[in-house]
Order: sequence, then structure tokens, then C-alpha cells
Amino acid sequence: MLGNSKKRKSAKIDSLIGQNTEMHGDVHFSGGLHVDGKIKGNVIAEDPASLLTLSDQGVIEGEVRVPNVILNGRVVGDVYASERIELASEARVSGNVYYALIEMAIGAEVNGKLVHQTGGEKPALTHQKPEAAEAQAAPGANPAG
Repeated sequence: MLGNSKKRKSAKIDSLIGQNTEMHGDVHFSGGLHVDGKIKGNVIAEDPASLLTLSDQGVIEGEVRVPNVILNGRVVGDVYASERIELASEARVSGNVYYALIEMAIGAEVNGKLVHQTGGEKPALTHQKPEAAEAQAAPGANPAG
């Protein structure tokens, strides 16, 4: 054995964004996405078993909503990993990280909040109208008394 006794499931990569590629706009994908380049936009998985791998050279400037995430690059924006997130030693996140399971290596940085969530929880919308937030806070309540 070569030092790592953990058995990792090899992930199938369906899409690759190369090192010299810069994309502008949201990326919607299914399966496995590996990013060596730069994405200026949100990264959203369409499949509940999807995996995003961001290499140490990769950069995402936008929100990430992917069930399984392995980060070793830089993300400027919030990350929502509904299943599992692994922050490798070169990972840099400027934003909040919402996760069910997290693994964080020495050297990884998160400049934001780490928020643990169980399977059914959905993160609250940050830009709600005040009356919508009140209706959510007290469902069935009659404002007239």
C-alpha cells in the first residue's frame, strides 16, 4: 500500500474544462465534471449523484450547487454540497460552505461559514421579500389577529 489506506471510488469524468479555458456563464452538468480552467458563473449539477472536481489550478467565480465536491482550487462564492465535500490542501473558498459530510485537509482555507445540513434541509434564500419571510416564519398565522 502506498500510504493511503482509504479506498476511493474512481469517478467517471463526463466533462472536462481544460487548464487554458475560461468560461463565462452558468454550467449545468450531470455525472462527473473536472475543472482545470476558470469558470465565471454558477456550477449546478442536474443529477443527485454528480461529482465536481476542481484541480489546484482551477477557479470558479460563482455559486456551486453539486452533491459531491472535491476542491483543490479556488472558489469565490457559496458552495452547496448536499452529500459530501472534500477540501484538499490547496482549496481556497471565499464564501459559505453548506455540507452534509466534510473532509478538510491541513492547509485548506474557508473564508466564510461552515454550515452543516442534514439531507432534507434547504438553505434559506438570502434575498427574500420581508412579507415572504414572515409567511415562512409563521405558516398559518393570521396577521390580523
